[in-house]
Amino acid sequence: MRPKITCHMITSLDGRLDPDRWTDPADGRVSELIEEHYEDTAERLGGDGWIVGRRSILDHLDQDTTPDLRETPEARPAHWADPGDRGIAVVIDPRGRLRHTRNDIDGDHVVTLLSERVTDDCLARLRRAGVSYVFAGPDGERLGPAMAEIGEALGSRHLILEGGGMTNGAFLAAGLIDATSTLICPAIDGLSGVPAIYEHAGPPDSLPCEGQHLRLLSCDTLAGGVVWLRHEIVRADRADTGV
Repeated sequence: MRPKITCHMITSLDGRLDPDRWTDPADGRVSELIEEHYEDTAERLGGDGWIVGRRSILDHLDQDTTPDLRETPEARPAHWADPGDRGIAVVIDPRGRLRHTRNDIDGDHVVTLLSERVTDDCLARLRRAGVSYVFAGPDGERLGPAMAEIGEALGSRHLILEGGGMTNGAFLAAGLIDATSTLICPAIDGLSGVPAIYEHAGPPDSLPCEGQHLRLLSCDTLAGGVVWLRHEIVRADRADTGV
């Protein structure tokens, strides 16, 4: 069984993800609202780990901008280091571009999701750093089996997805998001050029959320006028069950 996945995001009223571009509310500052509410509500979701894309984690790690990839994908076994009693931080890095010098981020054990094109040298670096890794197919796009393998190997039951728009969109298109937790700030971006919460590159007739329907679980108004919406995702193949 793969872990339950809840996408937890904070956004402007128009769904944009770059707080530096948002207007401040009438009686406060966006930065103060984020500091007050984002981590607190994430903890209240009760996850045992979190998922983040490569770009979202660059403040914590160095980036290797010229990955040395294999010409032909090769299936190799996952590697599991001992996480101890820590949570887990799943980092989506198909090309192995991040340089890990330790096996944790903010105290949580790092699990890197890779494509089968990364080199053996890349894997050796990860093992030396004490990082766990798992493969998601030839190009790193087979997210479902990788999530199931993480759940089985590490006993994870609930992961909080905190990616950028493309990462969130990939999980949505794969049918892997089970619930959403959305903090809406009293702020507007208003400019194009920044991804929304969910972004998926595909032809106009490809709908990543097709067959997936939202059911409202709760709606709370927090201090400073932030609205916290929680939804579950009900899929067409189980809509009659109410699950």
